[in-house]
Amino acid sequence: MVNITFEQDYIMRLINELIRFLAKVFLNKEIVTYEFSHEEKYTQIDNLHKQLLILIEQGKINEAENMLYERMDLKDKKYIELALDFYERLNNLDDEYLEKNNFSRKEVEQGLKGIAKELGVSV
Repeated sequence: MVNITFEQDYIMRLINELIRFLAKVFLNKEIVTYEFSHEEKYTQIDNLHKQLLILIEQGKINEAENMLYERMDLKDKKYIELALDFYERLNNLDDEYLEKNNFSRKEVEQGLKGIAKELGVSV
């Protein structure tokens, strides 16, 4: 039990460090939090963010991740911000919630590494 907890904590720290690194390099931010547009209408990215939050809350994490990948355009910094925010939110969920919804901390790490690879960063 102690080893599993230590390993999960270690993976969480790695994920946090990778998120901070990618945010600094690609967004010039220390902390990443998706911010809605200040326009009167939501953008496509704003709507996607809202949908992802709903799916996470419903426990449909795999579906949310698939939606993120299907609609992502990493040439747009708002999508990078959205993706990093998404994985940070998943990383902040407890292991019990992730497992209950057929997701793991390792999958959070793999998804984030997939984003990093798409951005041209090898980890």
